[in-house]
Amino acid sequence: MDLTVPEYAYMFGFLQADGHLYQQSRQRGRLTVEISSRDIDLLRRFQKLTPYNSSITERTRSTNFAETHNSVVWSLCSFEARTKLNELGLPYGRKSNTVAQPDVEFSRRDHLRGVIDADGSVGYTSQGFPFISLTTKSTAIATYTGSYAREITGAERTLKRNSRDGIYNILYTKENAQRLAAHLYYPGCLSLERKQIAADSLGPWVRLAGMKRRPPRIHWTAEMDRILLAAPTIAQAAAELGYSSSPCQNRRWKLLHGVVPLPD
Repeated sequence: MDLTVPEYAYMFGFLQADGHLYQQSRQRGRLTVEISSRDIDLLRRFQKLTPYNSSITERTRSTNFAETHNSVVWSLCSFEARTKLNELGLPYGRKSNTVAQPDVEFSRRDHLRGVIDADGSVGYTSQGFPFISLTTKSTAIATYTGSYAREITGAERTLKRNSRDGIYNILYTKENAQRLAAHLYYPGCLSLERKQIAADSLGPWVRLAGMKRRPPRIHWTAEMDRILLAAPTIAQAAAELGYSSSPCQNRRWKLLHGVVPLPD
C-alpha cells in the first residue's frame, strides 16, 4: 500500500470515504466496501491490488431511494492488511468526522479523485453548467480539498458546514470544474468508469458570449483596510485600491461594525 503509487493512493482515498473497518476480539475484524452493483469492476480492481484473500458478494435490499437496490460488497479480513490501513489513516468504527489526508507521502490528485469518486459528484447542473463537488463531514478533508483545488483552479472556497446536517458542500462550476476534472480524471487513471465518462464530458463546454465571469476574490490585507478607512469617500478608496466601489463599501461596513477585526 505505497501511497505514492497512483492506484494505491486512489484506492486509499476511496476507502477513507466509503470503506468501513470493524474490529472484534482476538484480532478479528474486517474491512468492507459496499457500492452499487453497476460499479463492481472497481471492486475487482481493488481485489487485484490487494495481496490478501478477499471476497465480493452481491446484496439486494430496500433503501430510502429505491424499493430494490442491488449492491456489491468487498470484504477483507486479513489482520495484517487492516493494521496497515489503520496505520495509514483509516480509523476503526465511525470515521466521517475524523478522517484526514495521510501523514505519509502520497499522490494527492489520485487520493482526492478516490475521495470524490466515493463521496462526490461530477456532471452538469440543471442549468447546463459543468460541476464537480464533494460532500464531507471531515474538516480536515474539506480543508485539504479546498487547498488543493485552489492550486489547480485559483478559486477560493469559504468552508462552512450547512445547518441541516453539518456537512461541508464544496462545489466548483464552469471553467473551474473543467480544470479540476481534467486534472483529476486524466487518461488511464483508476476511477469509477461512469465518473470518468462524466468528467470527460465537461471538456467541450464553452461559456456563452456575454455570460459574466465572477471577479476573483479580494484578499484583504491590513494595509488595504487602513487605506479603506482613511479615504474620505468610498469612491476614492476604490480608485486607490483598484477595485469597484461595491466590494470596498462592503468591506468598510464589516470593519466599522466589527464583523472583521480592525487593522493594527
